[in-house]
Amino acid sequence: MLKKIRGWIRGTYDWTMKWVDSPQSLLALFLIALVESSVFPIPPDVLLIAIVAANTHKWLSAALLCTAGSVIGAMVGYWIGMVAMPTIGQPIVDFYQAQGAWDKVVEMYRSDVGIWFLLAAAFTPIPFKVATIAAGATGMAFWPFVIVSLIGRSARFFLVALILRIYGAPVRAMIEKHFDKFSLAFLVLLVAGFLVIRLM
Repeated sequence: MLKKIRGWIRGTYDWTMKWVDSPQSLLALFLIALVESSVFPIPPDVLLIAIVAANTHKWLSAALLCTAGSVIGAMVGYWIGMVAMPTIGQPIVDFYQAQGAWDKVVEMYRSDVGIWFLLAAAFTPIPFKVATIAAGATGMAFWPFVIVSLIGRSARFFLVALILRIYGAPVRAMIEKHFDKFSLAFLVLLVAGFLVIRLM
């Protein structure tokens, strides 16, 4: 099972790397960041790291587009929760088998810590799509939602891009050399994101 998961991650990584030197690499980054905030399981950090590691001069534009795509995607997630929860939102929750996590997020959004949870989800491996859809479903005020999403996502993506701007190629070489370890760490982070919600 673990071998299959690693193979899937390797295939995703190789597919991602094909975009790195493409003229459409930044557009691909924008679109992946957009859909990840509401539907897609793979964080845009994977492509962001690859693009900036290969072309350090693109770090600022890559971070900007990644942030913009993610925040627009967050608005889409908010809309899904607000007006299309039964037809679109619930199937997404079911697809990720995240009903328990969903219930916890809804409970937090109805308490005083909701806005802080959103900030944490925007910056950490906590699944952002769960946070954005739940924000719409629970009626969180829209503009505070957008502002907090912008703060969390920009802090995350600009930090990643700046680190890659400084260290660049050695980071990419290290990922290639120790890919199995990185793929395992990536999987652990994805699982940990859901576990954090369940334990809160």
